[in-house]
Amino acid sequence: MQNVSSESLEIARSRYQAGKVAFENGQYREAVENLEKASALLARNSRLGGEIELWLVTAYEAAGRTEDAIALCKQLQRHPDVETSKQARQLLYILQAPKLNRPSEWMTEIPDLGAIPDNDSKIRITANPRKSSPKPAEPEFVDLSQVNTRDNRFIWLALIVVGLTLSYLVWLSF
Repeated sequence: MQNVSSESLEIARSRYQAGKVAFENGQYREAVENLEKASALLARNSRLGGEIELWLVTAYEAAGRTEDAIALCKQLQRHPDVETSKQARQLLYILQAPKLNRPSEWMTEIPDLGAIPDNDSKIRITANPRKSSPKPAEPEFVDLSQVNTRDNRFIWLALIVVGLTLSYLVWLSF
């Protein structure tokens, strides 16, 4: 009997991790699925069970199942783990907060590039570029007699000034 519960605990943990990863990747339906299965394998009043159900609340909300999220949050408010019930109260407060209307000037509208009639051919061309063999770059030889060495005097002057400044700072530190 003990072996079965440890197996279900491992399965629940792997489902929990899979649910978290799916949620973080924006795959909310898959996250809900995995988190529901993980929650079913554990006792609801355990600390891990509460943690999984808190993630399930956020997955419900992200998947557009706000009523399910609120109902589960109300249940979690009575959870025996103090931290879980505290987080459930905070989440419930957020979920039940009134939705504010945003002015249109606060929003940036992203145009639908698929609606442009000639865009399909451009997308295919850029998605499948022709593979041409690149020509190897030939090294460029520089005639050193043509190099302007007069500008190098400034570099030497700058190095001397930096050297004198550093010497002066070292001398001041003693």
